[in-house]
Amino acid sequence: MARVTALIGDLLFGSKAVELLSAAGHDVRLAPSAPDDLATTTDVVLVDLTTGTIPAGVTGLGVKTLGVFAHVEPAVRERALEAGFDLVVPRSRFMREGGELVTKLASE
Repeated sequence: MARVTALIGDLLFGSKAVELLSAAGHDVRLAPSAPDDLATTTDVVLVDLTTGTIPAGVTGLGVKTLGVFAHVEPAVRERALEAGFDLVVPRSRFMREGGELVTKLASE
């Protein structure tokens, strides 16, 4: 089980992500922005990148980062990887494999 903070502004996608990850046994909290205690309370940060914005302060904390982007925006993926994200996948892949992706990231 991983402790996951999901930085997702889209409430529909956020609720689906929480449901998916909870069903996989992860402890998930949904947050609109990165909380101050992120480095001490989280194993994996899930970031919705479909807005095209990469939130400040989520990389470089010793916490694994998983970005989710719209497949039609590959430049967003490249920017996230350049910013230091550990893994960036399309939403569709996350919805199929999200639990396993988080488990793998948390164990690395």
